[in-house]
Amino acid sequence: MSGSNVIAVDGPPFAFTEANLEAVRRILAKYPADRQASGVLPLLHLAQRQNAGFLTLQALDYVADFLKMPRIKVYEVATFYTMFKLQPMGRHHVEVCTNVPCWLRGSDEIVAACKRKLGIGIGETTADGQFTLSEAECLGACVNAPMAQIGDDYYEDLSPESMEAILDALARGEQPKAGSQIGRRGAEPMGGLTSLTHMPGAPAERGNPDGEV
Repeated sequence: MSGSNVIAVDGPPFAFTEANLEAVRRILAKYPADRQASGVLPLLHLAQRQNAGFLTLQALDYVADFLKMPRIKVYEVATFYTMFKLQPMGRHHVEVCTNVPCWLRGSDEIVAACKRKLGIGIGETTADGQFTLSEAECLGACVNAPMAQIGDDYYEDLSPESMEAILDALARGEQPKAGSQIGRRGAEPMGGLTSLTHMPGAPAERGNPDGEV
């Protein structure tokens, strides 16, 4: 993953909420007492969620001090992984995958639809603070390309029309249906199953007297 050289912005004093402190205790219980720094990634995720989707310098320092790590080590982690954001983000972070499989399936059109609907470019946030638009490298859903991630949800098998409909729903405060936008289940082929259509030992289909799959 390519990192970022953006410097975190200043913010107010940061501390985990009681609910997040309980989550922290559960996370750190997974690691040996002398390896608590191994929890830096999930703790940074918690801090980012608590802090409106980005990490301030105060949040980074808090996590470093909490884990008794040199602050520079936490800065290195936060600037290496692209899922950590060091600048204010919109309420909805729209990340359109533009890697090769999605590009071959029309991700340029999906990006263009987002720009047209939101009135912003890549790396920008709408004036009302609702949407930030980004390009993403492979998000691991190539079989259902083109796709985008918004928050914790994947939206797959996108078209410009379905992408605009998703953005409209979010703008209205609704939660659009995640997953395939053409009704595909998981990663099934678009034309239906062509092999492994029944369990071994099950009654054979007509024209397959040996019950082979």
